[in-house]
Amino acid sequence: MPSVIPDGEQRFRSLAVATAVLTYLLILIGIYTATAGFGLTCEARWPVCDGAVFGLFPANWGSFVEWFHRLVAMVAGFAILGLAGAAWRGGRSRRVRYATAAAALVLPSQIILGALTVTQYELLILAAHFATALLIFLPVTAVAVWSLAGSDAVDARRLATVAAVPPVALALFVAGA
Repeated sequence: MPSVIPDGEQRFRSLAVATAVLTYLLILIGIYTATAGFGLTCEARWPVCDGAVFGLFPANWGSFVEWFHRLVAMVAGFAILGLAGAAWRGGRSRRVRYATAAAALVLPSQIILGALTVTQYELLILAAHFATALLIFLPVTAVAVWSLAGSDAVDARRLATVAAVPPVALALFVAGA
């Protein structure tokens, strides 16, 4: 007989998984935006781009992608903050609370680095922006894995596999692969 998952637990699991998936998609969109140089379409004007308010009617495909990246980043940022709030309000384990807090605390620096990628399109800033994205993605993904396992007692090998993704991705990014 399958066990019944309480509504609050199921909502937290869904939020954790959705936040991890959204953060991953944001990273993919960010990689596309950065490698195509679409931040440069804003001509070092941040937060505006093309003189448009809230990205309405972008001038070209590059501007559209840049604004779409910002929109997804905003939604992901609120999802991360919501996940952290749910973890702390819901009395989750210390590990889950600290992981979500770590992701939320890194967000302001990620926003600043995002602005710098538009105003100062340099490899060091791009790498820092990508590395910071991975610093956010790792704890969010760990929380999703822990919540899907039904407890914080996730097999160390499974968690090590998840933990290996960001450093490997960063190494590939730096190596230019």
